[in-house]
Amino acid sequence: MEKKKVGPLIFQLDLSLPIYEQVMKQIKLAVARGEVELGTKIPSVRELAQQLKINPSTVVRAYLELERDGLCEKRRGQGTYITTSPERVLQVKKGLAADAITSFVETMKALGVSRETAEQWIKEAKW
Repeated sequence: MEKKKVGPLIFQLDLSLPIYEQVMKQIKLAVARGEVELGTKIPSVRELAQQLKINPSTVVRAYLELERDGLCEKRRGQGTYITTSPERVLQVKKGLAADAITSFVETMKALGVSRETAEQWIKEAKW
């Protein structure tokens, strides 16, 4: 899986997973980490599809989901932009963190690890 820079974004796609979900998640992560500034124009559907060698309808689907989530907005005749709302970005960041925590808790339960042990391991983890 090679990394590909398209405009202000960097993508690394795994063809065994739904592509539109990966595009959407990688944009969310880049915004949440502050790698893409608020209000930044993101690549057009055509440009992103060509650069990543994916179907334009895949990009459209990802952009529509991001718009529905309030992370992007279309400006008629100008393109698609990352939101200018820091509050919305914080909500997205919290959502991504909640997903990661849920996954972690499920994995610990599946391994038979107690909450106390998991908490201790977290305290010992390097950040």
